[in-house]
Amino acid sequence: MMWELRSVAFTRAVLAEFLATLVFILFGLGSALNWPSASSPSILQIALAFGLAISTLVQALGHISGAHINPAVTVACLIGSHVSFLRAVFYVVAQLLGAVVGAAILHEITPADSQEGLAINKLHNETTTGQAVTVELFLTFQLVLCIFASTDERREDNLGSPALSIGLSVTVGHLLGIRYTGCSMNPARSFAPAVIVGDFSDHWVFWVGPLIGAAAASILYNYILFPQSKTFSERLAIFKGLEPEEDWAEREVRRRQSVELHSPQTLPRGMSEKV
Repeated sequence: MMWELRSVAFTRAVLAEFLATLVFILFGLGSALNWPSASSPSILQIALAFGLAISTLVQALGHISGAHINPAVTVACLIGSHVSFLRAVFYVVAQLLGAVVGAAILHEITPADSQEGLAINKLHNETTTGQAVTVELFLTFQLVLCIFASTDERREDNLGSPALSIGLSVTVGHLLGIRYTGCSMNPARSFAPAVIVGDFSDHWVFWVGPLIGAAAASILYNYILFPQSKTFSERLAIFKGLEPEEDWAEREVRRRQSVELHSPQTLPRGMSEKV
């Protein structure tokens, strides 16, 4: 594992996760604040803000760290043998710290009469904790499934834009989840405002639901629907960090080549242009 700690790329990746989560929380929570001088933000406004924020950050920093920006996504990648245990731990710590810093910045730059609650996740409309966990499970399940599918370089069809796909997945999750729980899908998103305002009521819901949903999506995609041809020893080596993981830039090059190869302007595989 020590090769990762000595790697400049690893340090940059951890920093990218910190910055990405900071910005995501700052913009996302900021869009959901209630201002006395204005009407309450609509569900569509909040959903688009979170979706566009994650899409922007995936596009900007995905080639550096993968732009997980979510402890549940990082755990899903660990289960799917995409990252080492050490990288996952550092990512989660960076995400939580970045989220808290982002929430703290938002709290300080927002007038006192608009700070209340800081868009903290809570159970709404008499939703029970069991219902909330189930909702968060499915919200995160569809997000993680989308992430794995849209970033899988093994696909031979037209992938399109993973950043856009992931952003839309976050948006659709908010369109459903806001009325139940405020929509978390991301433990860091729930943890940050809870720390700043000191309210951890039913906070466990926003860890248990997303983590179970993310784990289920990872197992389903990586081991059942579209399993990778990795042996157990290879997966164990990745988990331990015994071998350097694939460089994100190399993955992006392969993804773009796949997109170009199967774009409407090119011929289908196996066909040659007639002269």
